[in-house]
Amino acid sequence: MELNVPTWLVTGGAGFIGGNFVLEAVGKGIRVINLDALTYAGNLDTLASLDGNPDHVFVHGDIGDHALVAKLLSEYQPDAVVNFAAESHVDRSIDGPGAFIQTNVVGTLALLESVRDYWRGLEVGKRDAFRFLHVSTDEVYGSLGETGKFTEITPYAPNSPYSASKAASDHLVRSFHHTYGLPVLTTNCSNNYGPYHFPEKLIPLIIARALAGEPLPVYGDGKNVRDWLYVSDHCAAIRTVLEKGRVGETYNVGGDAEMQNIAVVETICKLLDERRPREDGQSRMSQITYVADRPGHDRRYAIDASKLQDELGWKPRYTFEQGIGQTVDWYLEHQDWVKRVLDGSYRLERIGTVA
Repeated sequence: MELNVPTWLVTGGAGFIGGNFVLEAVGKGIRVINLDALTYAGNLDTLASLDGNPDHVFVHGDIGDHALVAKLLSEYQPDAVVNFAAESHVDRSIDGPGAFIQTNVVGTLALLESVRDYWRGLEVGKRDAFRFLHVSTDEVYGSLGETGKFTEITPYAPNSPYSASKAASDHLVRSFHHTYGLPVLTTNCSNNYGPYHFPEKLIPLIIARALAGEPLPVYGDGKNVRDWLYVSDHCAAIRTVLEKGRVGETYNVGGDAEMQNIAVVETICKLLDERRPREDGQSRMSQITYVADRPGHDRRYAIDASKLQDELGWKPRYTFEQGIGQTVDWYLEHQDWVKRVLDGSYRLERIGTVA
């Protein structure tokens, strides 16, 4: 007799955070229906270990396709929907903001409408237990000065087309709870890092360029501060909010690891120098090159995750030192994955310079 296995519809589950989340969820006995449009950062290689696993059903499609989403909801009857699907890189949003509005705003609205209609048709017990969890970013809050941290009641002040589109999606999710009663949860996370990260983002980009002997671009003076969250800790936080979170609430997720960008880059250089020294014996820090700053570059982010920690009992397991060491080791051991990613259109070049 088959036990009642929970089923989750996960959108964007072939991306970086979504892919890690799917791998961990299936590993914990969850049946995952994985809907991903496989845009530039979606990568089925990330999910290769799930090939043939009956608890992972991959569907190539768009959250804005109402007929497809309605079919998946009807066929698989998920207990929860976890929405990672998003255009998610500030630099790309500078070059082409339209795609961010289409996916993050129009797409999220379409998904919410499909899920609302499905939820309304559930029997009472299942309807009460159902959850829609929306994964978002700390960038919606804008930029901090030298002190202070973002809390769940920090006013929204997005400064890029990307963060503006995510802010809009957050508001739509909130509105579907207050207007229609949909049982939603929202998480706003700090900068993630770890395995399977598309190499246009800072940490995997620096690792790839450092190994290739190329200049390591650091924006501006390198003193922009981010709170770094190891992706496995983020996945655990999402599961915790899904299980215990209060419906309609927002939870900030941070790694309690504020660092200047230049310190992150120097740490990666030191780790690579130890693990894979350059043939000429020089430090990879000699490859660091300061470049013109990104237009509208937020100076500092910092997350206050005390609500999540105090109410739901989650806290990060990994320090930055532990997480970045594991991350560098993963990339050194999985250069085949990186090479296949770079077989596409992205070649480690800088993007997001148009202003």
